[in-house]
Formats: sequence, C-alpha cells, structure tokens
Amino acid sequence: MNKIDAAEQERQKQAVEERMALIKHPILVLSGKGGVGKSTVAVNLAVELAKGGKQVGLLDVDIHGPSIPGMLGLGNSQIFSNGNTIIPMEFTANLSIMSIGFLLQDRGDAVIWRGPMKYHAIRQFISDVEWGELDYLVVDSPPGTGDEPLSVAQLMGEKTKAVVVTTPQRVSIDDVRKSIQFCEKLNVEILGVIENMSGFVCPYCGKTVNIFDSGGGVLLAKEKNVHFLGRIPIEQAIVHSCDEGKPYVLTNSESATGKSFSELVKKIRAIYADE
Repeated sequence: MNKIDAAEQERQKQAVEERMALIKHPILVLSGKGGVGKSTVAVNLAVELAKGGKQVGLLDVDIHGPSIPGMLGLGNSQIFSNGNTIIPMEFTANLSIMSIGFLLQDRGDAVIWRGPMKYHAIRQFISDVEWGELDYLVVDSPPGTGDEPLSVAQLMGEKTKAVVVTTPQRVSIDDVRKSIQFCEKLNVEILGVIENMSGFVCPYCGKTVNIFDSGGGVLLAKEKNVHFLGRIPIEQAIVHSCDEGKPYVLTNSESATGKSFSELVKKIRAIYADE
C-alpha cells in the first residue's frame, strides 16, 4: 500500500465517523433468502418514515442487482459529485437515495466485482455521500450474509440495528434464521422480524388466501426472542406499483398492505421511543 492509499483510507475512516455521528438510527434490512420482497419492504419502510415527517436516507448496497432506483421511478437518473462529496438523489424533500444504479451508464450493465471492491464502494457510499442529518438511514442489502451486509455492519458500528424479512414458509424461515445468527455474531441488535407475502388479498372479493402458509415469522421471532413487527399481505397492485416506480404506501395507503406498513413503522418508532 502506498502513502496516497493510506492517506485516502484514513480520510474515509474519519469521514465515515463524521457521517455516522449525524445519523440517529441506521437500519439494515436483511434476509437470508432472495425473493422475499426485501427491497419492497426497504423502499416502503423508508417512504413511510419520511411521510411521518422524519429525515430519511435510503442506501442500496445490492451491488450486483440494484433495484431501488427503478422502484422509485429514478431508473434513468444520475447523481452528481463535488470533489470528494457525492450528492444523493432526492426523492422528496426529506428522503434521499443512494445506489450504484445511479453510477451505471446503462441499467443493464453488469457489475463484476470481488469483495474488496464492494467494500470500498460501500464505504464511499457512507463516507462521501452528503447525507446530512438523518433520523433514519435504511440500508437495503442483497440476500444472504456475505460481503455487503458484513461491510455495512462493520462500517456503521454499534448504532446499527437490523430488520429481518421472511416469507411464512419453512424454506424461507430456515434461511432467514441464518441472518439472525449473523446479527448475533456481529452484535447487531435486531429490531424485529417482518413476515412478508403473508396472505394474498383477492382484488375481487377481498378474501385473504394464505398461499405461502402463515405464522412462520411469528414462530421465528418467538424462537429468537425478538420483536415480531408484523405481517404484510400480497396485493396484485403492489407488483404494478414497483414496476411503475411508485411506492405502494403513497399510491395505496388505505389498502391492507398500506395499513400494514403504517403499523410496522409505528412499531419501529415505538422501539426507538421516537413517537
């Protein structure tokens, strides 16, 4: 390592500490399994917190599959920098976004990086992004317990807490249990478990059908002695909402799913004594 590299690393280390000092509540959204709707949860969690008047950041650290820009209708946007400072994308006056998706010339470009490069990028997303003072920084990570969530946990420090997302069926619960073990080993406090896709709400009759079973998230939370934050049902409209880049809690706040997110955020704010 040359002196320039060492100096840059020290600058970023100090910058991370300075940024984190301005962020009250970093929340890492985790799942041990893909396809559980984790990014959907992260987006709507961040938007719902911002709706409540909080200053919120949403950081997408899924390096290989960044979906947050598209889910917020920002897929063709690019961010700007000023020296070492990166200006995050503004979704609303009190919700700012950062994702590697904003740095790609083409949304279809593949990012082919090994672990050290991912760590360096995530560190820059924290140290060099002008987050300002935040009440919450919601971090959407890829499935599993690999480089990205490990980097976030190590860089953001002891203030970081985790929300673990699962679907009700056993195959998901078995994988998600590993995310809880990940948090335990790294001393990351768990805010609670969310059971996503917990029942399909028929758009015609309003009846709920438990196509993925029900109750697995509750059992996991009891087993691990952590909060159960709530169930989020599936609604057909949420698929179109994600594809159109319109957060569901903005377009369908009075639906069963919209109300579930509202109750979920109330529980999280209560845990932080933030009401």
